[in-house]
Amino acid sequence: MRTVQEQVTGTGISTWQIDPNHSLAEFSAKHMMITTVKGRFGRVGGTITVDERNPDRSRVEAEIEAASIDTRAEQRDQHLRSPDFLDVENYPQITFLSRRVEGSSRNPGDEFRVIGDLTIRGTTREVTLHAVYEGIGKDPWGGERVSFSATTKIDRRDFGLTWNQALEAGGVLVGNEIKISIEVQAVRQ
Repeated sequence: MRTVQEQVTGTGISTWQIDPNHSLAEFSAKHMMITTVKGRFGRVGGTITVDERNPDRSRVEAEIEAASIDTRAEQRDQHLRSPDFLDVENYPQITFLSRRVEGSSRNPGDEFRVIGDLTIRGTTREVTLHAVYEGIGKDPWGGERVSFSATTKIDRRDFGLTWNQALEAGGVLVGNEIKISIEVQAVRQ
């Protein structure tokens, strides 16, 4: 399998469009402090620019349609779309814009970090994505595809997501730590 470096243009820079049909952003949070509840966003898009000569200058620009949230419980999804949480009427997009990349992604399995600005509900905070280069290959239609996975954790209160409910036995209904897992497949432009 060839590396991204072997696929780039003569300038050492290649551009890849995130394929929303083969990409996924998932999250999990504690419910009642005892159970992990998972969800996903169905509409993910964006662009990855790979600079092989200067990997730290590579860029990621990603958008997630906030209303595409799906936890398999419509009543909960409606609440998560409401002003108590994502407020999708006023903040329809969740975005990530990278600042820098640390590490190498030359061989499948290589781990690296993508540091950038995550914006949720109009609030921007720096986050670090712990990423893995999954590989590159030709698709059946003559295109080239590359794949990455990434994880991070955030405190939802840092983004203004403060709604909660105290439990009679102690603790709160919704945990504050949100674990995020991302799978991205992108098509060379």
